[in-house]
Amino acid sequence: MPTSPTRGRSFPATSPDTEFFWEGAREGKLLAQRCSGCRALRHPPGPACPVCHSLDYDIVELSGRGVLYSYVVQHHPAAPGFDGPALVAAVELEEGVRLVSNLVGVDPDDVKIGESLEVIFVDQEEGWTAPQFRRLSA
Repeated sequence: MPTSPTRGRSFPATSPDTEFFWEGAREGKLLAQRCSGCRALRHPPGPACPVCHSLDYDIVELSGRGVLYSYVVQHHPAAPGFDGPALVAAVELEEGVRLVSNLVGVDPDDVKIGESLEVIFVDQEEGWTAPQFRRLSA
């Protein structure tokens, strides 16, 4: 479910290969491409499978659950749309793909690699929705 809107964040560049991802986020779904040839999931999306080079794919919904693989705290320059330092996270999802997003609702000094996370969808006042991650609710 989307949370309250934030503002000041630019909409990421899109292409025909990424439009489905942002449309899914608007609907509260985390989506990825799955190769029709070898069934490999791929993110970021692209025109060809990096495993078997097939151009055929379908779109699947991901669980939105994963673990914190890596992160960085961006202090300067200040990130648009953030009140303080931005936690930029690489999240390894249950399905095996990794996404770069933001970790929200946690003190930067209290972040632990390997902790369980879940996706949330944050509406932006500019009219788009950003998938972000928080600690997995108990």
